[in-house]
Amino acid sequence: MEPSAHPEAPRRAIAAISCAVLLAIGIVLWPGRGHGTEPPAGLIPSLNAALNATSALLLVAGWRFIRSGQVTAHRACMLSAFGFSALFLIGYLVHHARAGSVPFTGTGAIRTLYFALLVPHIVLSAVVLPLALTTIWYAWQGHLASHRRIARWTLPLWLYVSVSGVAVYWMLYRL
Repeated sequence: MEPSAHPEAPRRAIAAISCAVLLAIGIVLWPGRGHGTEPPAGLIPSLNAALNATSALLLVAGWRFIRSGQVTAHRACMLSAFGFSALFLIGYLVHHARAGSVPFTGTGAIRTLYFALLVPHIVLSAVVLPLALTTIWYAWQGHLASHRRIARWTLPLWLYVSVSGVAVYWMLYRL
């Protein structure tokens, strides 16, 4: 383990940020919270899908850059992916604060597929934020062994959340 790779203050900050985000999501999705001021299929869900797709593309590009030793390009892609994911989160909160929870109306096999995709998406999205923050923090501090170790988990989970978010959007708003 690298010296002081696990100080308490950053762990507490990451935990506090993660809990605050989860609380905010819980509040805007609480039944009856939507004010009905935005139609469920308005502009924000489409923008959010584009932000998620951009994040996914940046994650793949960042992974390819680090595999080829291009650290600066890797860093730019990963920080940009985090930025696009943060913009997505803001749009998600704004949309659901205005429209409330949007129910899936599909039936049959597509409904089963939707929930099979949605449930792990939700669970992993709660896990990805603290993982991504921790991964970025390790890299920022130069704790590269710790960064690599956790990034092996963060990348595929984050990529799943980004791609499944786009799929959930298409199933919810475009089917």
